[in-house]
Amino acid sequence: MLNLDAGISAPDEFYAALIDAHRGLTMAESARVNARLILLLANQIGDVAVLRAALLRARDGVAGSAAPERRPDTP
Repeated sequence: MLNLDAGISAPDEFYAALIDAHRGLTMAESARVNARLILLLANQIGDVAVLRAALLRARDGVAGSAAPERRPDTP
């Protein structure tokens, strides 16, 4: 189950670290950092159902965010 309760002990400190991680990068480099961060955090979570719920939640409200059709080879 996806936990939507605040769980970061120092959110301002994390936000500052996140911004610092992107400082001085191009848009492409920043996108690569985001992709790598997502994969690292997804590995920490590990539960595919939770990750799918997070992906759907992240898309919610984003322009063109209709749920993508699943490929036949995916559950």
